[in-house]
Amino acid sequence: MSVINGIKEETLIQRLINGDQTAFELLFRFYYPGLVTFASQIVIDSTEAEEIVQDFFVKLWFGRRKIKNTESLKSYFFTSVKNRALNVLKKEKISEKVREELRDMVESDRLYQPDLFVESELQSRIKLAFEKLPPRINEIFTLSRFKGFSNDEIAGELNISKRTVETQISNALKILREELKDYMFMLLLF
Repeated sequence: MSVINGIKEETLIQRLINGDQTAFELLFRFYYPGLVTFASQIVIDSTEAEEIVQDFFVKLWFGRRKIKNTESLKSYFFTSVKNRALNVLKKEKISEKVREELRDMVESDRLYQPDLFVESELQSRIKLAFEKLPPRINEIFTLSRFKGFSNDEIAGELNISKRTVETQISNALKILREELKDYMFMLLLF
C-alpha cells in the first residue's frame, strides 16, 4: 500500500469516492508522471500521452462513485491508461499486425510494466536514504553490504575495532529502516 504525502492511499481512495478534490489532486500528482511516461512508451508521442492520462483522470473524477474501495489504484490506473493508449493507436488506423505486435510487446516487455515505475521511485527513495547516512557509517555499510567485506576486513581496512564496525552497521540499518518505513513492503518484493 502506498503512502502519498503521509496519507495511506486507501484513505485517499475513500475520500476520492466521497468527492474530496484534495484527495483527487494528491492521487493525480502522485501517479501522473509515471502514467504519462508509461503511455508515451506506447503511443510514442508525449503530447498524446499527456492527453490520454488527463482524459483518464477527468473520467476518473466523474466516475469516482463507481470505484470500489481498495488499498491501491495503481494496477487499475496503469491498465486503464494502457487500454486508452492502445485505443488511440487503433483510431489512428494503425494496421492490425502492428497493433498486435504492440499489444504483445506491452504485455511481455519489462519496460511496459507498472512496477518499473514503482521500482524507479523506490530506487530514488533508497538513494535519498543513503544520502542521509553520515559519511563514516555510509562507508562501513557500503563495504559490508555492497562490496562483501567481512566485519574483520572492514575493521582492518579502516583501522577501527570490529565492535565499532558492528555498531555502525546497526546504526545504518536503523536509519535506513526509519527512512524507508513506508516502502518496507515494496522492498520485500524486490
